[in-house]
Formats: sequence, C-alpha cells, structure tokens
Amino acid sequence: MWAIAPCLRPDRRSPLRPTRPWRTALVALGVALALLLRLPLGGATQAALPTTELRGVWLTNIDSEVLFSSDRLTDGLRRLSRLHFNTIYPTVWNWGHTLYPSLTAARVIGQEVDPHPGLQQRDMLDEAVEQGHRLGLEVIPWFEFGFMAPADSALAQRHPDWLTQRRDGSQVVMEGIWPRVWMNPFHPEVQQFILDLVAEIAANYDIDGLQLDDHFGLPAELGYDPYTVKLYQQEHGGQSPPADPYDAEWTRWRADRISAMLVRLFETVKSRRPDCLVALSPNTKDYAYRHYLQDWTSWERRGYVEELIIQIYRDNIDSFATELNRPEILAARSHIPVAIGILAGLKDRPARPEVIRQQVFTVRQQNFAGVSFFFYETLDGRDRTLRTLFPRAAQRPRV
Repeated sequence: MWAIAPCLRPDRRSPLRPTRPWRTALVALGVALALLLRLPLGGATQAALPTTELRGVWLTNIDSEVLFSSDRLTDGLRRLSRLHFNTIYPTVWNWGHTLYPSLTAARVIGQEVDPHPGLQQRDMLDEAVEQGHRLGLEVIPWFEFGFMAPADSALAQRHPDWLTQRRDGSQVVMEGIWPRVWMNPFHPEVQQFILDLVAEIAANYDIDGLQLDDHFGLPAELGYDPYTVKLYQQEHGGQSPPADPYDAEWTRWRADRISAMLVRLFETVKSRRPDCLVALSPNTKDYAYRHYLQDWTSWERRGYVEELIIQIYRDNIDSFATELNRPEILAARSHIPVAIGILAGLKDRPARPEVIRQQVFTVRQQNFAGVSFFFYETLDGRDRTLRTLFPRAAQRPRV
C-alpha cells in the first residue's frame, strides 16, 4: 500500500522563508524515494515478476490435517491454485506407513495404508493427482521419511534385522521429542523394500515426479550393525570400521553405497515412467555429507537428480543470502532447476510475513528457479502475503 507522506510544515522556531525551486525539487525527490522504499516487496517488483517460477508447497501429515479428508484436500488444492502455486509435494511415506493403499506395505508392514481414520476407504494420492492436475498443479509425491521410521513402528518390530546401530549397539536417534530408528540402507532387503514402494507409485499413479529429501541418507553415527560391519570387513581384509564415525574413509565408503542406491532408485522410476522427474530436497552440501552421508552434489552432477530444492531454513536474511551463494549451488544451477526451500513456520512458531517476503525477494533477485514452502498448514492466514508474492500465474521450470 502506498504510504501517505506527512504534511510539510514550517519550523515554528524560525520565520517562514520563501520556497526556492531547487528546494522544492529536492523535497519532491525525497518524498518519491520514501514512497518507493516503503512499497511492499511484491509491489516493487511487480513488473519484474518471472513468467517461469517453481511455486511449491509440502503437504505433510505431521501437525497438519490437509491430507486427512477428501474435502480438506479439495479445499486446500483449490486455495493453492487460486494463489497461483503450481506444484505440490504430498507426503506418501511417513511414520513407518504409506499414505496411499500399498500392496508392498501390506506385505512388509502388515498394513496397506497409515491407520489414521482420515486415510481409510480412500486413496489420498489418487485424489491429489486427479484434482491437482485438474487445477493446473503438478503433483510430485514426497518420500518424506526415507530410511527413517518411528522406534515403535510395526516396521521396526517386524524387521529388527533391518535396523542399523551405533558402535555401542544403541539404535534410537532422537528427532526433537520423537525416538526414531533407521533402516540399514546397505541391506539388500531394505533396498528392495524402498525400490518396491517407489516402483508401485511410479507405475500406478500419473505423477509428475518423485521427491526424496534429507532422510534419504543415514546419520553418520550409525552403520555399526553386524551386516554392515561384515560387509566392510569383506572389503578391507577383515578390518573393522573405524571407531570414529566421521573418519574420512568410513564416511566415503558408506556415502558411496547410498549413492549407488540412489542410482538404482532413479533407474526404477525411469523404467516405469520415463517422464517422471526425480527430485531432491537436501540440506546444504557440507552438512548433508558430514552428518547424513548424502553426497548430493555428485548425484546432480551425474544426472540422477533433475530438480533440486535446497532447504535454507533461516530467519536471518544475511545468513539466508549467504547460503544461496555457495559454489555447489551455483554449479547445480548451470544444468538443472534449483529452487530454495523456505520455512514458513512450525506448528506454534509461524515465520513473520516480512521474513517470508524478504526471502522470496532474495531468491528472485538471484534468479533461482523458484521456492517451496514448508509446510501447508503454516501458510494459514497468509493469503494476503501470498497474493502479493504471486499476483499472477507462472509456469514451472523444465529440465
């Protein structure tokens, strides 16, 4: 909204002096600059809005209800379409369950779909694909939990031999207040389970892509389970893995095997649906590799990641902008669409609207492919901000 400049009044402590032309011009220029600087970011850049821009949002089942009824999903997708979003990333693998009816899950876990009442007698993913496409939204299912599962899940209880561990034998990794366990990404049965889930999604749904995230890796302190230790010993003349989980060679050995799994997943998707995009939303390079054995820079260089949305969850704009200029990000932008994941808030801690506007503006200034917001529920009550950011439609970038 345009700001109204205060009336210019003479100083009461001095007599009113005649106005000079140059002084009038300076005052007018100052007022004009003040008005320009006080424009909302969206208004100031209205003429420069991109015609091609990824505008995405993650739809999760954690602290969110949008997926738990057909009506809520319909209303949510209609709202996103009205607000000129063009991509949704609905979770399909979370809390040790699929959020769509899965024969693979029924066989391996004993339940074909998450037991939440709102997911029974319906196929959430089929609804999202059909309605999303009708509304002009591309639908890219999000494989949210990757190799992670709740410690008390049916998956963990039925397949204890699939779980990996620390050197001291402990398995639980806390994620906030939640105890998690991790499936062993080097175990052939775990790999086949993940590939079977991916294959049935790609084969049975008219999806536009499939997205992995930071959970398609392994916490660095894990990997000391008997299966992995034996595998390492076979390749190292009987020598056991180093005691230091951050040892460079031990880190590289595990990261390379996760990379090999990513290649198999890519080929599985493409064999079922050649036009299906394989996307990734990781943390920044050094953090992802050191702490989660995820060498995503090599994945995208080798062509196994076709869309990258890097999670830059910062509330300080200087820190946010610094992350955008990392060399690996600039390198990836030279050959695939690279967008930025923006934290719109957590359940009880929404991000301030001005922070969201600043971050979107910064992403646009640097000509990234677009943005995706984590997550849908934290966009509640923000329609005015979103209309300012996305006043008209834009096409998704293509590989």
